[in-house]
Amino acid sequence: MERKEFFSSRWTLLLSTLGMAIGAGNIWRFPRLAGEYGGAFLIPWAIFLLLWSIPLIMVEFSLGKHTRKGPIGTFGLFLGRSYTWMGGFVAFCTMGIMFYYSVVTGWALKYFFAALSGALLRVDQRIYWERFSTSGIEPLIFHLIALSLASLVIYQGVVRGIERANRILLPSLLILLMVGVVRALTLPNAVQGLHYLFDLRWADLANYQVWLEGLSQSAWSTGAGWGLILTYAVYMRQKEDVTLNAFITGFGNNSASLLAGLAIIPSVFALSDSPEAALKALQSGNQGLTFIAIPQLFSTMIGASVYMSVFFLALFFAALSSLISMFELSTRVFMDWGLPRRKALRLVAGLTALLGAPSALSMNVFNNQDWVWGLGLILSGSFFAFAVLKKGVDTFRNKWLNAKESDLRIGQWFDWVMRIVIPLEALILLGWWSYQSIQWEATMWWNPLRPFSLGTCILQWGILITFLIVMNRKLYQMSLRSKG
Repeated sequence: MERKEFFSSRWTLLLSTLGMAIGAGNIWRFPRLAGEYGGAFLIPWAIFLLLWSIPLIMVEFSLGKHTRKGPIGTFGLFLGRSYTWMGGFVAFCTMGIMFYYSVVTGWALKYFFAALSGALLRVDQRIYWERFSTSGIEPLIFHLIALSLASLVIYQGVVRGIERANRILLPSLLILLMVGVVRALTLPNAVQGLHYLFDLRWADLANYQVWLEGLSQSAWSTGAGWGLILTYAVYMRQKEDVTLNAFITGFGNNSASLLAGLAIIPSVFALSDSPEAALKALQSGNQGLTFIAIPQLFSTMIGASVYMSVFFLALFFAALSSLISMFELSTRVFMDWGLPRRKALRLVAGLTALLGAPSALSMNVFNNQDWVWGLGLILSGSFFAFAVLKKGVDTFRNKWLNAKESDLRIGQWFDWVMRIVIPLEALILLGWWSYQSIQWEATMWWNPLRPFSLGTCILQWGILITFLIVMNRKLYQMSLRSKG
């Protein structure tokens, strides 16, 4: 049996959970949505931090701390053997994201080197991106480099690996973002971007899409309901707080998003020919904004290579810190099944190299996996809410959250959120994104071979859930093998 590992202090735990939460979504998705909807977007985005993300983060912290198991073992121990499959869905959904997220991390690393060398200057950015992303071998190589770096960290364990990495990655990321903010705000006409970001147009709040996108961004950006915080909580000490840690993680994540928005949106407005051109750039999509529009705009600046290098290094640090947490979750699953850390890690690295390769080689596969498992996270979050409801919300709040070591006492608002708000949010999000899928794919929404169809989600989720239910008893037994 391996010796039990713990984070050396509360602050290293918080550094790690913040490193998990602050990822590529903060830097490439938040600025796009804030740029698309303006100041109105910030209101639902902040509200849903309190009505989705922080409550689920508290649940994850508490479950991981008390069960000392990964998601599969946690659901089996907490709810009973019959519900082990739910933990399996949480774990394998996040693993599905890990396979292609390693590719994204590799993209960021590639673009950092390209910016540093000046290769992004005086080229057609769209052609450069299309050639790189469809070249096959180069994205695959950087995917393998990214997963190797994450593996190296996890190989060292919690204190020597995860802690040390996040002591470097998170402060460096925040410094890079602040450098970006200072540079952006000193550009001519940057104030137009500030006005757009923070000016509230009340009529925009009547747009239901603003609210749905705000909820989606909060759900995906914080990592709530992914099982990642649960996994890190396995290594928190018994005397450590759950409730205040959850608030710090949630608000810290949103603060990093605001920094990214302050670095990018004023820059886009300052460097665009017109406000209309700025909006077009911001609305060009995650990959379009990050790997095409941003280099196009920054190439017109004095010191363009330096500024682009800072941006892509920040993106790489954000992606890598999140990828590390996904590797740890996956490794924890196999450790619960009785494998030593290093053997479990070798298995995870091999699976990631193999199952991430299709996303590195094909943008269609990448987009499909991002769609299927990104939407699957809404189901994962609803499973955590179900676990609390099944155990009893009052019991959970009084016994598991308001323990003697808790710095913040959680009131009955938590009961209301768990019983009504989160289930309703999950249903609305699943319904809205399903409707969006039908709009995108029109007459082919049912076709599982279409990358953004509803049919491909139902098929892939259905295969996974059927397998997990069939294997439920075995998964429960396997997850109890490890005592440490």
